[in-house]
Amino acid sequence: MLTTALCAVLSAAGLAVAVQTAYRRRFLRATRIAALSLLPVGLAMAGLVTLGRRVGTAVADWAADLVFKPTVWMGFGVIVCSALLYGATRLISGRGGPDEATAGGEAASRAAVPAAGTGAGAGAPAITSGRGQGGRRRSGGDSGLSEFADVEEILKRRGI
Repeated sequence: MLTTALCAVLSAAGLAVAVQTAYRRRFLRATRIAALSLLPVGLAMAGLVTLGRRVGTAVADWAADLVFKPTVWMGFGVIVCSALLYGATRLISGRGGPDEATAGGEAASRAAVPAAGTGAGAGAPAITSGRGQGGRRRSGGDSGLSEFADVEEILKRRGI
């Protein structure tokens, strides 16, 4: 009740300033002041002032619990542990470790890549289009990266 009355007083004061500004023939500024002065009443009527107070109280209670309860700190420890485990799995899968779903297809294509440059003339770099015999691709599950395997092999041999 008191909050609504305070918001009404703020809006009335703002509207009085807007009327004075309009009296000085600054209509654009007066309209802006009137728009801003209507916000406190609108927020109070919509119940958002009370909601804001409840959210503020809840945040303050949580902050007090954060300082004084060790279970909250253990909760943050569990969250950090979870994030580290997830990050480790992403790091390992990014390095090329075989995943459960793609262990067969990618491992076979990786084993075939180093053998491509070990034939006769292995000292001279051989640039190919990345296609096998008859214009077919080497393996079906290589996700389009087998075309760059020969370039990658050349760069590895040169230490780049």
